[in-house]
Amino acid sequence: MTDRYLELANTNLTKSLFDGLGLPTPVRLKREDNADPHQLTGNVLLGSSQGAGFSGEITSILSSTPLAMVNAGDDNKVSLVFDASGISSADESIQLYEFFNQNLKLLAQCGRVIVIGHRPESLSNTTHATLQRGLVGFVKSVAKEIGRKGATANLIYVDKGGKAAIEAPLRFLLSAGSAFMNAQVLTAGKPVTDGAGDWTRPLEGKIALVTGAARGIGLAISQVLARDGATVIGVDVPQAETELKAAMDSIGGLCLPLDITSDGAAEILVNFCQEQGSSLHSIIHNAGITRDKMLSRMTNVQWDLLMQVNLGAAQRINDALMATDLLDNGGKIIGVASISGIAGNVGQTNYGFSKSAVIGMVDSLAKPCAKRGITINAVAPGFIETQMTAAIPFVTRQMGRRLSSLSQGGLPVDVAEVIGFFVSPQAAGINGNTVRVCGQSLLGA
Repeated sequence: MTDRYLELANTNLTKSLFDGLGLPTPVRLKREDNADPHQLTGNVLLGSSQGAGFSGEITSILSSTPLAMVNAGDDNKVSLVFDASGISSADESIQLYEFFNQNLKLLAQCGRVIVIGHRPESLSNTTHATLQRGLVGFVKSVAKEIGRKGATANLIYVDKGGKAAIEAPLRFLLSAGSAFMNAQVLTAGKPVTDGAGDWTRPLEGKIALVTGAARGIGLAISQVLARDGATVIGVDVPQAETELKAAMDSIGGLCLPLDITSDGAAEILVNFCQEQGSSLHSIIHNAGITRDKMLSRMTNVQWDLLMQVNLGAAQRINDALMATDLLDNGGKIIGVASISGIAGNVGQTNYGFSKSAVIGMVDSLAKPCAKRGITINAVAPGFIETQMTAAIPFVTRQMGRRLSSLSQGGLPVDVAEVIGFFVSPQAAGINGNTVRVCGQSLLGA
């Protein structure tokens, strides 16, 4: 679906008109080049607070990439990375102010602001923990200031044992793949397995399963995972078999037409995976439906059908997979939630419940999964340009697009790129995270 407003805002003739009228002028975001993905380009300015604990690691990581590390005072357009882990008092917070006050003007169009700190719960010093929690409000506020440039700001919290897991989130947040992930917190913990892998084709030789894969976000997920080297098993309802087969044929994937809510579906799915090999690298629970209605008018069928597709099927599939060792020692489970599960939405009590429960699934399974070398995470998409959002009334659709710091809707590939990061072997220290992919939507922000 084309965003005509975005097109006009980036046309020379009409851009000046929009500026003159004070209308939002969203920047066309820079996304991954599928012919040469995961390439890091541009300049980075690194700063740190006194007593920062991760600067050495961050410097080593950045030095191993094609990114050019520049000095303060150089006349370069940059992305900004700041290690704020040493800030442990209100007085010391001035260091955060000084770095960004002096350098934010150097931020490149579609640049990145990344702040790194300690996960507050990992600190025994309560004052230090208090100041580290303040980084959330800082990053969210910066994100709203820089969104007009198509730039994003995100925070990496480092948990106990997480120093070795910084590289994957840092590289991802500096990449074009994070274009629509804004004002979010990623927590890096102790890796549950060895995180070694190829940065350009991290899923080479691995098998990934995607439900709801025939179209929309599910198709985009399948395409990104295949681009990164995976053999994708695409699952969708039998009625979509022709569409699903065409999608999987185009990426060299496998087709499994299956109603995941039917009796025995979880066992059929697991058996199919076992026929392909001794391990399944990742399961992405993308299948979902809406049955919107005001609660007082909603039927029990509308409630239960949605709950079985969006939640019940995912739980049964997880149970069936965890009864085997298919995912052990490196497997990934991904839930697709929604900002409706975080902020709620009128007429979506059923949908909001199911998507909030997906977040609960991640929270509750993170520890037991880690013990088996498995990670579980979730994405919560906001306004994404799909056939579903194309059916939204025009005015509501425009509001959904503009009411974010980036003043535009996301694309299915934006959700897929975050999932691609979550399932990469290098993200072995990323567990129990739920991040919004919404451009910092003002809904629930």
